[in-house]
Amino acid sequence: MNKYQKLANNTLIFAIGSFGAKFLSFILMRLYTGCMTEEGYGTADLLYQTVNVLYPILTFSMADAVIRFGMEKGYDKRQVYTVAIIASLIGLTAFALFSPVLNLIDMYKDYGFLLYVYCYFSCFRQIASNFVRAKGYVKLFAADGIFSTLVIVICNIIFLVVLDMGVTGYVLSIIISDAVSFALLTVIAGLHKYLDITYFSKKLFKEMLKYSAPLIPTYVLWWITSASDRWFVISLCGEADNGIYSAAYKIPSLLMMFTTLFYQAWQMSAIENRNDSGLSKFYTKIYGAYSSLLMIAAAGVIMLVKPLTFLLVDNDPEKNFTFAYHYTPILVVAMVFQCLCQFTSSVYNVKKKSVNSLLTSLIAAVVNIILNFLLIPEYGPYGAAIATAAAYAACFAIRIFDVRNFIPFKVNHFRMIVNVIVIGYMAFTAIKEPKLTYLQLVILFIAVTVFNFESVLSTLRKILARTSPKKSNVNTTNK
Repeated sequence: MNKYQKLANNTLIFAIGSFGAKFLSFILMRLYTGCMTEEGYGTADLLYQTVNVLYPILTFSMADAVIRFGMEKGYDKRQVYTVAIIASLIGLTAFALFSPVLNLIDMYKDYGFLLYVYCYFSCFRQIASNFVRAKGYVKLFAADGIFSTLVIVICNIIFLVVLDMGVTGYVLSIIISDAVSFALLTVIAGLHKYLDITYFSKKLFKEMLKYSAPLIPTYVLWWITSASDRWFVISLCGEADNGIYSAAYKIPSLLMMFTTLFYQAWQMSAIENRNDSGLSKFYTKIYGAYSSLLMIAAAGVIMLVKPLTFLLVDNDPEKNFTFAYHYTPILVVAMVFQCLCQFTSSVYNVKKKSVNSLLTSLIAAVVNIILNFLLIPEYGPYGAAIATAAAYAACFAIRIFDVRNFIPFKVNHFRMIVNVIVIGYMAFTAIKEPKLTYLQLVILFIAVTVFNFESVLSTLRKILARTSPKKSNVNTTNK
């Protein structure tokens, strides 16, 4: 099995195991918007985004260090896992002392304790799942995704539909899911055997921290770029508009749902082949196919944005959730650039250039904050969506040149520029809804597909090609 086939095989395993889980999670959107008001859904999304920014801080971003160091043969996996867990315990203990302060903040009032418990189990589940992936248990990793989502579904039905617990029920569902997931991963993968205080290594701790420390502000900056617009919308437009804007994010997350399945496998392949002499060519092929598929998928989502919105959110006219489709096309463009930034981050991961990741994320955050201040007062949630798209685009523009200093893979800039122009025009058309809107979108989707098809087909041939047998080194003599 060549490296292309192994990447495809791992991606397929993650897809089979995780797609159902992620799709179920996506379908829950209808349940959330049906059981909660715009304000309630906005608060629930706010808590979710808060945990996303807190867990790398509280764990010193050890979840990333676990997979990077756990996949290298030169490190004792018992030491890697022990260091990560102990470091996380230190951060979570410190946070426990300050968590009561959260109740003094209006937006977190009455949710301080729940937020801490949410962080606690989320942190340990992230470390455990990444360690399982580092050990090569991809099937277990994928199966865990399905099971944990089923737990969320069951809990949501109980807490939101039956008991009508609103935001509290939403958070409890995730807490229970994370706790059960962590427990099962520990038992099935025998993770308790890798946790032993005697294996704690100060030297390894410093080495892992050197790698992960720059990722802490990187995550914060990334969170500013992806989630701070919610706070701007709340303060400048109100909680109801934030609930609608948060709902608008769910359809673009379709792109991230698919690309994350690939990235989980790609991250492993990139690390495994880090010393391969053909790494640049490998990156060239995969990036070309990845970016092309991403553009085709984005065009498809924009084409279907209105029916998808009406299908997936509650249609109660008093809640206005269906208005979300007006913001979604711009957020689809933003998600395209976010997915491309995610791909480039694999270079920083492979080469342990986490400082570069930090600096490029800083640029994105600064662009996002400045544009939020300038655009939201004038254009409301539209301004927030434009600011997010511009921030990710700026980050990618810098990264695509920077990362190739470390792995010099080739990029077709002409194809990228044409794709972005067409996708951007599709987004504008979907928002303005001129005459023959859908016909225009269908034609443009077909054009994007045809334009990008050859790049996808080229890589597909690599995947389907059989590994050539090695030539014999034995000299033969004609008799």
